Amino acid sequence: MNNISIVKASEEDAEAIIKYLNVVGGESNNLLFGENEFYMTVEEEQNLIRNLKSSLSSIMLLGKDNGNIVSIGSLSGFRSKRSSHRGEIALSVKKDYWNKGIGSAMMKELIQFGKEVVKLSVIQLTVKVDNESAIHVYKKFGFKQIGYYEKFFYIDGKYFDACLMNLYFDETNLSKEDKDKAL
Repeated sequence: MNNISIVKASEEDAEAIIKYLNVVGGESNNLLFGENEFYMTVEEEQNLIRNLKSSLSSIMLLGKDNGNIVSIGSLSGFRSKRSSHRGEIALSVKKDYWNKGIGSAMMKELIQFGKEVVKLSVIQLTVKVDNESAIHVYKKFGFKQIGYYEKFFYIDGKYFDACLMNLYFDETNLSKEDKDKAL
């Protein structure tokens, strides 16, 4: 991680972000898209980045190694009053950089932003059930498995389930008995 820096995405990064996503999508079956299946235009990506930069509850971070994108992480806060206490993380790391700490460094930055800047109570994420290394990292940061989404992914003619995971920053006012009744 010597030459890797974590920076906020800028509009000038849009084309490189699209190229990165179209490559990383083909490096595993763990993302919502495959190789060359990220169809956003440069202008659409620039608009997304512009909107994220003006948002008080969302951020996109880039992990760069000597200027090249090797990881992308985002935290998107929900805007409606009833769900503004929640945010969702998305994270990817280029295969050559797996198990080198960039995913953990990115996760730490995103969680810190969600907890300290946005003041979220819950951060959620969705991960393919057989992505054991990612689940391990998420658990290391305190995420808990809260359920499963059957047939979340459809890859090469097969369905795959997703694990739903949450990180809680505070306890709700519900007792354990009330939580059990709600299930």
